[in-house]
Amino acid sequence: MREQGGTGAGHLGRTAIPWREIRLASGLVLGLFLLTHFSNHALGLVSIEAMEAGRHWFNRLWRNPVGTTLLYGSILLHFLLALYALYRRRTLRMPAREAAQLILGLVLPFLIISHVVGTRVEWSITGWEADYPEVVRNLWINRPMIGLRQAIALVIAWLHGCLGIYFWLRPKPWFPRPALALYTAAILLPVLALLGFAEAGREIAAMPERFPVEGRPESGSVLLAYADVGLYAAFTGLIGATLLARAIRSGLLFKRRVRISYPNNQTATVPIGFTVLEASRIAGIPHISVCGGRGRCSTCRVRVIDGHHKEPPPSPQEQATLNRIKAGPHVRLACQFRPTHDASVVPILSAGRNGLTPLVSAGRAQGQEREIAVLFCDLRGFTSLAERRLPFDTVFILNRYFEVVGESVEDAGGYIDKFVGDGVLALFGLKASPEEAARQAVDAACRIHAGLADLNADYSTEFEHPLKIAMSLHAGPAIVGEMGYGQATSLTAVGDTINAASRLEGLAKELDVELVISEHLATRAGLDLSQHERQTVMIRGRAAPLDSWIIPEVDGLR
Repeated sequence: MREQGGTGAGHLGRTAIPWREIRLASGLVLGLFLLTHFSNHALGLVSIEAMEAGRHWFNRLWRNPVGTTLLYGSILLHFLLALYALYRRRTLRMPAREAAQLILGLVLPFLIISHVVGTRVEWSITGWEADYPEVVRNLWINRPMIGLRQAIALVIAWLHGCLGIYFWLRPKPWFPRPALALYTAAILLPVLALLGFAEAGREIAAMPERFPVEGRPESGSVLLAYADVGLYAAFTGLIGATLLARAIRSGLLFKRRVRISYPNNQTATVPIGFTVLEASRIAGIPHISVCGGRGRCSTCRVRVIDGHHKEPPPSPQEQATLNRIKAGPHVRLACQFRPTHDASVVPILSAGRNGLTPLVSAGRAQGQEREIAVLFCDLRGFTSLAERRLPFDTVFILNRYFEVVGESVEDAGGYIDKFVGDGVLALFGLKASPEEAARQAVDAACRIHAGLADLNADYSTEFEHPLKIAMSLHAGPAIVGEMGYGQATSLTAVGDTINAASRLEGLAKELDVELVISEHLATRAGLDLSQHERQTVMIRGRAAPLDSWIIPEVDGLR
């Protein structure tokens, strides 16, 4: 339904017309049609009479002037915009899921043309409409191979739509929360539709006398045959014309090429308009791009060592990223930089001894910007406690403490990022909304407080002084992804939010309090902390100060 961004995609969004949004809207209309159509098929699990009753409601929705115009207009618009997107792509190299969506979308029309002509077009020409028994009889008994083709078309249409919706929803921060329910529905609906149709076919085959054959008008059969052939020819011609236009454009572009030189005498020659990152990929030169070439990171940046004075200036998006990282002179983002003349570049970040690591090259470590909540927790005075105990005794106490914190975080819905010394970093919101993540973080802090109280009670005779903790809670955007090297790779988060939370945990130690909560997280969690002290904290390396609440004891926070 929706074309993905990245280095290979055509830039439909350069014009003022929101082509991608229009294509998405038309795809959603088609998705709604499939949803109602499949639901009607699934009623066959009840009875053929139920299917017929559902068909009348289905026709009221889609066979009125508004519904028909909306449906046919969406089909035509969606297909034409898909061809336009295919034409605008600078390269056909794309991830497997995008390739699957594209191929399924191009194959689908050829599988459903006969069905559409035999139902909707025939109704438009002759006024005769086959009921469910007639359709099921033809596809299940009389022409089972055509019925099999329609079943395959059903699956392909649904897969194409589901892939489009997945690409649309995947970047949404709230998507992980309903993802399981959506996946379940996406699998169940076509299965139920196929089972309903099969059950109806078995019922008609077992009791044909209940469903007599209706007379089908002969008038219009020639027109239907022409319509069938015409639609096949039209779709074949449109796809062929698009591929021909791509070939002509590529031939014209390759007459205007630029040569990009890399270290170690490596070069790439590409048409004008290609980015440096696209050139690297076409030439097979390892080039890091953690965000996938969408301008959301700076890992692909290069230094232009020759020819920079002839090149176009950075776009506003590229310049904003370069300003944020305080890039030096002649530094450009490879995914945004489109040379118009020959140039020599040097990637600033090395791809490593063995090229791109398997995780990065496979795309599983690209990371994703998410709104999360962060909890830092650290034992106070543990160094002096450890000095007076045997090493194995210290390990036992630490493990009991980590058990309390780990269970508290997981029971609250969080994820333990890492243990460092006697400190713990926990993340919330990997599968929840920002508001729910904030509430989970507060819940975890309360659970940790209660668990530590129980631990102190259980080992009161072992501790000269009860164990005390310092915690911090903060919320904001962070990059979450697989990071590390080799076997030490794990899911973690980086960014200003993590740094600020760590500074707040240090403030809790300085003030000898149990918890410091940022104003941002408290607002998201719906906490009223007006009875507590409020401080404005300056964070090193952060321009804006951070308003925070000082909580001497967590007890009673909920």
